[in-house]
Amino acid sequence: MANPVVWFEVMGQDADKLRSFYSELLGFEFQLQEEMNYGIAEAAEGGIAGGVGAANGGPGWVTFYTKVPDLEHAIAKATELGSSTLLPITRLPDTVIAVVTDPEGNAVGLCMDPPAGSA
Repeated sequence: MANPVVWFEVMGQDADKLRSFYSELLGFEFQLQEEMNYGIAEAAEGGIAGGVGAANGGPGWVTFYTKVPDLEHAIAKATELGSSTLLPITRLPDTVIAVVTDPEGNAVGLCMDPPAGSA
């Protein structure tokens, strides 16, 4: 796989209810990031870490994030292929993310390391 899947995400209108569901069903334990209403579940051996949080009035989604070397290029390519952007480029402390759609309208997360020297 040229661009590895590195994160999963579930976003919706009731983040507490979603986290409770995944916790009770699958045993996920969340470290809550209260300011973002986002819970991070660490990966078990061989698994992928991810988060469950609030969509803040936007569309909810279940997606995976694939690490790409150039986020702007990946978004341009997705747009060329008929994609829409659900979440524009967003800089977070440890990563830079965006979410686009596939041909069926499913959310596809893209991420890259932040540029050197950015905070």
